[in-house]
Amino acid sequence: MSSKLQEAQEHCKAAEKFLKTSLLKWKPDYDSAADEYNQAAQCYRIAKDVNKSKECYMKASDLYTKNHSFFHAGKAIENAVIVSKEVASPEELYNMGLESSNLYQQHGSGDSGANVLDKVAKIIEDRAPELAVKLFQQAADVSSTESSQHQGSEYISKSSRILVKLERYDEAVDSIRREIGFHQESGNINAVGRLTVAIVLVQLARGDAVAAEKAYKEWGNNCEAPEMQTIEQLLQAYDEEDRESAKRALASPFIRSMDVEYARLATTVPLPESIEPIPKANVRENAAPSYVSPNANPGSELQEGNTREGSGQQSTFDTSAFDVKNDDEDELC
Repeated sequence: MSSKLQEAQEHCKAAEKFLKTSLLKWKPDYDSAADEYNQAAQCYRIAKDVNKSKECYMKASDLYTKNHSFFHAGKAIENAVIVSKEVASPEELYNMGLESSNLYQQHGSGDSGANVLDKVAKIIEDRAPELAVKLFQQAADVSSTESSQHQGSEYISKSSRILVKLERYDEAVDSIRREIGFHQESGNINAVGRLTVAIVLVQLARGDAVAAEKAYKEWGNNCEAPEMQTIEQLLQAYDEEDRESAKRALASPFIRSMDVEYARLATTVPLPESIEPIPKANVRENAAPSYVSPNANPGSELQEGNTREGSGQQSTFDTSAFDVKNDDEDELC
């Protein structure tokens, strides 16, 4: 057994002694016991016993909480997250992050609470992006209560990009709107202009060119010349249903220089359906008149003759056949 493991066990035994009561000691010494568990966790961590280290950190947090040492309690859980990030499930890490953040906030340290949420979100982002989005949004909420709009905009920006990557465009629009709000409150107008391009792209990805135009009208006054030129060229192409022009606008250098999620989104935005011109009927010049059989139904010829006469043409229909027929009927009588 390594020396660090032995040292860890000794700290655990000392912690248990501090928790025991007697006739002369009516109340457990939570603070001293928590310190012992905290030191035991560090020893287990050095000895690479991850599960024991996590267990001791969680015990230390519980005891710090009972002693109303909320900052130390939150820090102990944050250490437990770091030491177990490779073995714990994303759901477990998510819950630990929320608990640590709540303890920091109870102590009055909102910045530390937002920071631990951001840290946990980065750890689980690849394995559980949906949970990471929730943590980034929660971090933005916590940061905004601390009047840190700049930091809040960074957290919500991470949420927006993940939602775009997940193709959850409706939620991405709401997230970008919040991000714009953070920048407006902090007076960062340049960021609002770039985000206007982003929200136009997301609206087009949703297949809603009308909403994209409304977004430009709402925030377009914050855009600089390159941003305005890109958006107007793009919206005009969709309004005129010009696929080639839309394709050129989506491949513009400005869009390619945006965050990678939005640059990739531009390559998947559905292009407008171009209107194909109606083909003209093929008419052969100097074509011969249509052939009419001499044995055709007389009634139809009569109708055709009357039609021609009504149109100003002279009828050529011969009625002699009817006269012969009448003479034959007289002879039979």
